[in-house]
Amino acid sequence: MNAYDFDETIYDGDSSVDFYFFCLKKNKKVLLCLPIQMYGFLLYLLKIKDKTYFKEKVFSFLKKIDSIDSYIEEFWNAGIHKIKPWYLKQKRKTDLIISASPEFLLKPLEKKLDVHVIATVVNKHNGKFESKNCHDVEKVRRYEEIYPHKKIKRFYSDSIRADWPMFEYAQEAYLVHKNDVKKIDIRDMNHSV
Repeated sequence: MNAYDFDETIYDGDSSVDFYFFCLKKNKKVLLCLPIQMYGFLLYLLKIKDKTYFKEKVFSFLKKIDSIDSYIEEFWNAGIHKIKPWYLKQKRKTDLIISASPEFLLKPLEKKLDVHVIATVVNKHNGKFESKNCHDVEKVRRYEEIYPHKKIKRFYSDSIRADWPMFEYAQEAYLVHKNDVKKIDIRDMNHSV
């Protein structure tokens, strides 16, 4: 099985940010959440609250959207072109997308791209997290929970720092920068990171 980080790896951009602005264009009520989002960001910046708290405040805009499923479908119909061509050329049915992005946003890709998805479980109606943020060591834990007897052959990500545990876990590691994909040797980097 090959596993891929999503944002900035196989998707050109940050899907959560893109989805936020997509919703904002369609529904100006989303702006009403700006004060609580800024408050959450300030508390995160001051290290008073953690990243999950901040992200819940960001996703609070979901409360302002009545037909979230139609928004998600419309978002992917318009934005599927942002999946990077290098990925589409090598895509396999056994591929796994593993991401900190919300599961409700990435799940439609299981049908659109014919892949598997593991992501952060976020309530699509209120923005509350229903699982730990799927990043860092949590990606490995979630993977092993769902696929206890399957090894990851190749793992692809745009960030060594954010995905170090997955790079170590996989048999082969690939660093992605825009459309440049380069195999890296984690053992050589162990001492320098």
